[in-house]
Amino acid sequence: MLKTMLACCKLYISESRNVHALELIEHAAKAHPEVVLINKFKDEVYNRVGYTIVSPLSHSDASPLRTAVFDMVKAAFEAIDLELHYGSHPRLGVVDHICFHPLAQATLPQVAEIAKSVACDIGKKLQAPIYLYGACHEGGRTLDSIRRKFGYFKPNSAGNQWTGSLKTEILELRPDVGPLQPPPSKGIVVVGATRWVDNYNVPVWCTDIDSVRRIASKVRERGGGLKSVQAMALSHAAGCIEVACNLLDPSITGADQVQSKVQRLAAEEGFKVGEGYFTDFSGEKITEMYLRSISFSCGRG
Repeated sequence: MLKTMLACCKLYISESRNVHALELIEHAAKAHPEVVLINKFKDEVYNRVGYTIVSPLSHSDASPLRTAVFDMVKAAFEAIDLELHYGSHPRLGVVDHICFHPLAQATLPQVAEIAKSVACDIGKKLQAPIYLYGACHEGGRTLDSIRRKFGYFKPNSAGNQWTGSLKTEILELRPDVGPLQPPPSKGIVVVGATRWVDNYNVPVWCTDIDSVRRIASKVRERGGGLKSVQAMALSHAAGCIEVACNLLDPSITGADQVQSKVQRLAAEEGFKVGEGYFTDFSGEKITEMYLRSISFSCGRG
């Protein structure tokens, strides 16, 4: 029986309101028959969209995923200007974050090779500073360590908003690939390879951002909270602030535990909490959806 080895990539783009730009990015993905666009999660308030694409695993030099990701990034750079961007979600660039994950029987080192190839392509051909993390970085650097270096978690505008380009001409932290000077219209790109990560957001019905930041600090592992959880407080809809979480190992801490923790902490502050939500499917579900899509395409042929 043949092994099923799939590579998954999640791209987070700092734009959700420019419909034409998103159409160009999606067209770039769909131009590659072996690559399937599995999920699109768009948030108008955050002004951010996340794409999940999957392809069969192959050597990085011939990987359809490598080519598709590069084309999507190129389309994003051509259609979006970071200097004009504003939203309530932090970001470092037009293409804020690219992460690769192994699915089915693929391995982390295998997808890390694709990630490094994509990073090299973007840095050299599109002239954007690239920072590597996880399995594609020699020291296993973490995503949040890069973000903290650039003040990612601190709003740079009133109303807990992030606006415009990076406020630096020369990068203090040397990029792994690409120029030392970030193009104002592009910003920088962070590229990584990790095991599966779930993104889970819990709405807290209040307008007191400082209180929800205290809640988030007690939820995340860094603040003595839940193991393998990262969390931050982000202004969302009117009267709502979200505790946005990365579940770095869902087998250790799942969404139910996060939901319970946020509810308990919010109750202590006198706030009500809504039902949390995932921004993507599980790795198992994505594998199933990809295989079903390929089977359907073959059946039509």
